[in-house]
Amino acid sequence: MKKKTKSNVWHIQWMLLAFVALCFTGCKDDNEDQGEAFDPNKPIVISDFSPKKGGVGNNLILYGDNFGNDISRVKVTIGGKDARIITVKNKSMYCIIPPKAYNGDIHVSALDDNGQVISSAEAESTFEYEKKWMVSTAFGTHYENSNEFFDMKDGPLDAGGGFGNVFWFSWDPLSDYNKLYFTNDGKTTRYLDLEKNEIGTFSHGFDRVTAMTWTLDGDLILSHNHSSDTRTANYLYTRESNYSTRETLGGYARGVNGTMVHPINGEFYYSRYRAGDMWKYDFETGESSLCFQNPYSGVAIYLVPHPSGNYAYMLEQEFYFIMRTDYDWISKTFTTPYAICGTGNAWGYSDGIGTHAQLNRPIQGVFVKNPDYAGQDDEYDFYFCDKNNHCVRILTPTGRVTTFAGRGNNGTSGLFDGEVRTEARFNEPRALTFDPKRNCFYVGDGLNKIIRKIAKETE
Repeated sequence: MKKKTKSNVWHIQWMLLAFVALCFTGCKDDNEDQGEAFDPNKPIVISDFSPKKGGVGNNLILYGDNFGNDISRVKVTIGGKDARIITVKNKSMYCIIPPKAYNGDIHVSALDDNGQVISSAEAESTFEYEKKWMVSTAFGTHYENSNEFFDMKDGPLDAGGGFGNVFWFSWDPLSDYNKLYFTNDGKTTRYLDLEKNEIGTFSHGFDRVTAMTWTLDGDLILSHNHSSDTRTANYLYTRESNYSTRETLGGYARGVNGTMVHPINGEFYYSRYRAGDMWKYDFETGESSLCFQNPYSGVAIYLVPHPSGNYAYMLEQEFYFIMRTDYDWISKTFTTPYAICGTGNAWGYSDGIGTHAQLNRPIQGVFVKNPDYAGQDDEYDFYFCDKNNHCVRILTPTGRVTTFAGRGNNGTSGLFDGEVRTEARFNEPRALTFDPKRNCFYVGDGLNKIIRKIAKETE
């Protein structure tokens, strides 16, 4: 795979860290002489360090004696990896934890004019290294003029090519998380076969497909987001026919942006842009019925059901918030929605609870089980793309929104790989899914026209 990924985001951070370090050392006891040069007749002493645990990019302060005062004459390794030293003042040293410092042993070495070790010491205790979530470019080629050009290529995953505004991810439910479908600029639907290591294209003949889902039997449903009141929008492609035949679901519908299948009962639901309502299609009866009239019309609503089937989230990008619709198990339908987070008609960027959180065009999200919630009524966090804030965020069951990956806020877009918060940047991410088999997320990085991966550091 050909990729162009920038990494100079750290330059500003090093300057800030250096400033913090100067402030730190400047606040030490003035009676302590921390400016002495290294004395070759004295041992290096590591008496303590803080914090005791952390991950790549975090700061680490070492305390001791005879560190010297020349950064070029001292070396620090953590877990056998070179740490970047910001300041050294003989009795204290400020450095940055390097990536993959897994075993956590800390060494400080003094160097001669040729960079050779002349004295060293090892801390008695080890640093507890915490693996962090990292962003990388998984699939596709980024072109500098990708807004104007990209080439689509089927074949091996590393064959290159770009993706036109990846909009919605959907796993083939019978593929054991090996086959991932996605919309590609609305005109084509493509798939990644992670088992066969290839990418292909699914032909359907529509020019604006923005939503897809699957029946409980593994049949594919595509929705054509057209602008006519006299055309059907939802089509089922049967697995039995190898998706070569299709049948219509429901009646006329325009502006279908969001669709979902109830994970337990199997009913099919879809939203309509112009009317702002949500409808249910019952496969047993072949009939459609109105669930509710959304308080907001003329809004693109994207639907994501909770794995339990107890509720679903409605991501409303034009109104910059997320609503929840609860499922009535008696009447077997979803009920009138209510706001969970965001400020309705005001966009912005801020973490917080409920209406104190600000969003800017949320689109696709995915429920991921959180082991810390074991035994609670709801064991899932909801991760979602906040498109115009160029980040991926987390919504907890209690309504708290935090930022998971990316910097957040309009104007912080880009293409940077690395640690999810300090380094990683996106450019209007739109599609998001979780791969429990490989324990990673995939992000459709819209204007970068590539697919990114978020995963824990590996050996």
